[in-house]
Amino acid sequence: MPVTDFGGTIKMRHCYYNESVGFFYNNSHKELTSYWRTKDVLVVALGLTVSVIVLLTNLLVISAIVINRRFHYPIYYLLGNLAAADLFAGIAYMFLMFHTGPRTAGLSLQTWFIRQSLLDTSLTASVVNLLAIAVERHQTVFTMQLHSSMSNQRVVILIICIWVTALLLGLIPSYGWHCLCDLGNCSRMAPLYSRSYLTFWALSNLVIFLIMVVVYTHIFVYVKRKMTRMSKHTSFHPRYKETMINLIKTVIIILSAFVICWTPGQVLLLLDGLACESCNVLAMEKYVLLLAEINSLINAIVYSYRDNEMRSTFRRILCFICYRNPKYSPASVKSNVPKRRILSQNGHSTMDSSL
Repeated sequence: MPVTDFGGTIKMRHCYYNESVGFFYNNSHKELTSYWRTKDVLVVALGLTVSVIVLLTNLLVISAIVINRRFHYPIYYLLGNLAAADLFAGIAYMFLMFHTGPRTAGLSLQTWFIRQSLLDTSLTASVVNLLAIAVERHQTVFTMQLHSSMSNQRVVILIICIWVTALLLGLIPSYGWHCLCDLGNCSRMAPLYSRSYLTFWALSNLVIFLIMVVVYTHIFVYVKRKMTRMSKHTSFHPRYKETMINLIKTVIIILSAFVICWTPGQVLLLLDGLACESCNVLAMEKYVLLLAEINSLINAIVYSYRDNEMRSTFRRILCFICYRNPKYSPASVKSNVPKRRILSQNGHSTMDSSL
């Protein structure tokens, strides 16, 4: 590959497309083992367990949104897309577990890039989905509505943009932003990736994280002030206060889970991208990745299980055998779910939601 230096001289830069994965691991001083160590077995076993749980919980969320027409609104479409992204993350992480440890040395360069691209795409899609949901919740809370006024067409466009962004960030290394032609720029955590790409990817996610913190902090402050101001009025509806408290709890859980699960991995990637020689990034690599994957499980719990209607739909799906009993039907389940409504500022009633 021709490269022009500052003096205008054209030099040929050698690319290592025909080398093995082990060659790049040795170049980055990342250990490759030929046998299964105890910690490798534990990481794979734990990783596969988390992946299976992530797959089942997010399939449950998607099924609930599909079969219940009460969920056919923008926020639930975004939740469904988040569940799809987390489902994809579970598949990507499972693929990683079957191609890690001693098996890594036997991978072709293409398979290695596929393994990493699946992870990058799925995890990026989850993060961008979380940002989209944060913005949607911000809009609905400040307009005192249960559901966003966003049209279905805009929701579809938003979902497409989310996946296009995730695919671009995930596939960029495979199509050029790697270190196959620049061994001195190879990272330690991902020996075929360029350190500049890791820096870019980590900073992008940290910026999204910062935006989410700002959005949810704004929601938290607004809800707290609104609850204090409304409680002084005799017409203050008790259900409104309960809804506000639930919303604050949900916001705290969301922020805490996101910070705990994502920050360590992004910091490690950034340190690796900045070539921190004194930082032992490899020691915690697998564990921070597993922690980020656990966030895909927490998403399903936080965004779905705290919704009363969603819990009811979960029970209907899990207890589908009961439908054979004529005394038990979907209609009876719906009739047993209390329809809690609150009054907004303009006097219109809205159904309670913990989201």
